[in-house]
Amino acid sequence: MSLGVRFGLFLAALSCVYLVSGVDRNNFKTCEQSSFCRRCRKVEPGKTPYKLLNTVEVRETDLSGELFNQDTGVAYILRLTGLADNTYRVWINEKNPLHPRFEATFALQSDPVPKKIKLIEQTAEYIVVGTDHTKAKLFFNPFRIDFYRGEQLVLSANARGLMRFEHIRTKPEPKPEGEEGEKPAETNPEFPGDGADSDPGAWEENFKSHHDSKPYGPEAVALDFSFIGAENVYGVPEHAGSFALKSTKKSDPYRLYNLDVFEYEIDDFMSLYGAIPVVFGHGKESGTSGVYWQNAAETWVDITSSADNNVVESIVNFVSGSAKKPQVDAHFISESGLIDAFFMLGPSPLDAFRQYTRLTGSAPLPQMFSLGYHQCRWNYNDQDDVRQVAENFDKYDLPMDVMWLDIEYTDGKKYFTWDTRKFSQPLEMVHNLTEKGRKLVVIIDPHIKRDQNYFLHNDATNLGYYVKHRDGKDYEGWCWPGATSYIDMFDPKVRQYYIEQYNLDKFTGTTNDVYIWNDMNEPSVFNGPEVTMPKDLIHYENWEHRDIHNINGMMFTSATHEALFRRSGGSLRPFVLTRSFFAGSQRYGAMWTGDNTGEWNHLRISYPMCLSLAVSGFSFCGADIGGFFKNPDNELFIRWNQAAAWLPFMRQHSHIETKRREPWVFGDNTLGIVRETLKRRYAYLPLWYTLFREHEISGIPVIRPIWAHYPTESAAFTIDDEILVGDSLLVRPVLEPGLTEVSVYFPGEGKITWYNIDTMQPYKQPGAVSVPVTMERIPVYQRSGSIVPKKNRSRRSTVAMKNDPYTLMVIADDDGSATGTLYIDDESSFEYRHGKYLYIRFTLTGYKLTSNFMDKLATYDTKSWLERIDIANPPKNIKSAQLTSKTLGIVELEAKYNTRNNVLTVRKPGVNMGEEWSIELIH
Repeated sequence: MSLGVRFGLFLAALSCVYLVSGVDRNNFKTCEQSSFCRRCRKVEPGKTPYKLLNTVEVRETDLSGELFNQDTGVAYILRLTGLADNTYRVWINEKNPLHPRFEATFALQSDPVPKKIKLIEQTAEYIVVGTDHTKAKLFFNPFRIDFYRGEQLVLSANARGLMRFEHIRTKPEPKPEGEEGEKPAETNPEFPGDGADSDPGAWEENFKSHHDSKPYGPEAVALDFSFIGAENVYGVPEHAGSFALKSTKKSDPYRLYNLDVFEYEIDDFMSLYGAIPVVFGHGKESGTSGVYWQNAAETWVDITSSADNNVVESIVNFVSGSAKKPQVDAHFISESGLIDAFFMLGPSPLDAFRQYTRLTGSAPLPQMFSLGYHQCRWNYNDQDDVRQVAENFDKYDLPMDVMWLDIEYTDGKKYFTWDTRKFSQPLEMVHNLTEKGRKLVVIIDPHIKRDQNYFLHNDATNLGYYVKHRDGKDYEGWCWPGATSYIDMFDPKVRQYYIEQYNLDKFTGTTNDVYIWNDMNEPSVFNGPEVTMPKDLIHYENWEHRDIHNINGMMFTSATHEALFRRSGGSLRPFVLTRSFFAGSQRYGAMWTGDNTGEWNHLRISYPMCLSLAVSGFSFCGADIGGFFKNPDNELFIRWNQAAAWLPFMRQHSHIETKRREPWVFGDNTLGIVRETLKRRYAYLPLWYTLFREHEISGIPVIRPIWAHYPTESAAFTIDDEILVGDSLLVRPVLEPGLTEVSVYFPGEGKITWYNIDTMQPYKQPGAVSVPVTMERIPVYQRSGSIVPKKNRSRRSTVAMKNDPYTLMVIADDDGSATGTLYIDDESSFEYRHGKYLYIRFTLTGYKLTSNFMDKLATYDTKSWLERIDIANPPKNIKSAQLTSKTLGIVELEAKYNTRNNVLTVRKPGVNMGEEWSIELIH
């Protein structure tokens, strides 16, 4: 094929994928077009053929037994394991499979911690095992598992009888001509089979012009889970829909299949860039429980509810005699792999979230710079453009920590290279940024340009590092460089090679202040089926791509994370941004919600999308400010910045065909509002940093839904236009144009007062309240009884802020009490893991405010000191204050009321944050 023809095909593919406005749904499958989804979804409730033989064996930490499919005669091994922290694992595989099934254990941070279980009861119908606080009841025939918290039934597996485990089989021989009406000779009349062979897509499948050879035939697995007492369920990101999952009774299921879906539609169940197969159910009476379905193949999830009037189908309700109790059911359907499900029994929301991250890990503490503001577009033109933009942030008094470069910085889309004309002095460009405390992030995508003048392509070809067709030939697709191939990150040799490319002596022009963005790692293949890689390609150890698809992007991110760690000799915390992700990806970096659009509905959906990810373990989430596509007007640009300032990852990014998006191009008024928005973001960085450290320790999300802390307030269960930042701040962005007021839901049932952080106006009325808004601010409130650390001095970057003094914003509750925490370290290295940090608890009790170390063995020599204390709802008649510390002794301090907002200010205590102290309020 000539180069001209190849390039023409590439342009055609590109126009189909990226230059057509809106989602072309014809590019993506429906459940009915996916044979395994179609088959599994047709299973009738209440007719399960599976029975558990009563010859089960209970050992120290697990129960093992044999499942039997009475329709097919196939036997399976079942293992139920007790795990630490109110968690169980159920693992099911064929007893004698014809070939191995992929297990997505890469998602786990380590082997789960087992816990002793004991036999509680055994009858002819069931067996019960468990601990002092939880138990699992396994019914033999029909097979079902009920999970109890104490005596309360909270979760059930296969209660609706939708389990399906398609055994691996040999392909049926074609029937001889003239014998179409006869049964195949190998059919056992005692076991009529599961009907999979008769599905037209069982052994090969076509979608548009693409053919899937499906050499192993049908091998789907499916299981239903019932959340007893749950009023809503949450999770299974990534989808551009509501936080509370909707019923799929009259629609396609939610789909988990990592795909490049640009300019995606909202309020939809279509797949996007990432897949985390975890779901949490929550109810006012039942508390919270969760299920993690560990499977990396394409997965569909049906959600049905007692509110759908499907009580007849809800076998659990019938058996338990609780037909009036609310219930939500989730039905997971995966194309291949095995059944490996974890059951997390709560009881509280934070318990369930922690139980999940105990399995898949929490995000490691990021460097402070990554919590600042990031400036990006596709693409900054050259190194002079980068320099000028960075200088303008100083000129216009805007804080900024990171400049980003998209694909055009490379030499012809060849990664680990530079365009020698536009970026001829990359080290100088990097040094210009780092001199002002800033960093650079560059993009590295997984597709490799097929160019004989490209070292990486030549190495991958010669060493056999590419993903291959079944005939052993390298797979070739199309992406940004044109003809591309894809290295196989599941091969340890390839992974090691890839990691080495980030070394400073190989990726010349970079330093330890250059960090990485992994995009297109679903993988995106412009001319592939559903804009991704064919499922019958072969990876390391002969795994088909269908088996590992959803975890493919995570393998690149984890390797990049390791590469940056090694590059610095293990001294600096890596920063990696990924578009594709799976369960456990939170251990390796941040993510963003992909190619959104500069429209109000895309601003609105960014909050429920990030909430869904946060409860699913991935807190480090943000959305492209202003939208990747199209051009926002001034009002939308302002509101998007204001909303983004309260999400963990804050980056502006836009398409190559959009207008320039830097804040100063929108005029002085917009510039001024965005300036104050960014400065507010930076003022609260001590809180963000503390929350990320506490997330690393506990696994509790950084941003949270309201019901995470107010689990009995049913009115909050479906709210997703507000978030809690930690447990202290309540944020309600403005998500529609032209508004002068918005409805804010204040939780706490009147026992908590919420204070506007700008005016200190208190709101104690519980429930939804209409509050006024201006263009300059969005409603943000601090909870009574909390203490929030801040840094109020305006700087150009987080590096410049490092030694700045702290302000404590204290809001006393009705009893005159408040508490808060602050975490301090060097903000960049791993020394904190060796005890080099301060973890401080502040406590106000009546007339005394104290600072005490929560970890007495940790030490860190900080230059920061306490500059100011503001106390809202303060005690009356305070005349002065008295500081007591080891270094300063006893110091008299000025204390003064602001009569306008009833805030008591104690100025310049001057004590170093590295020592314990107390301040007495004198009246």
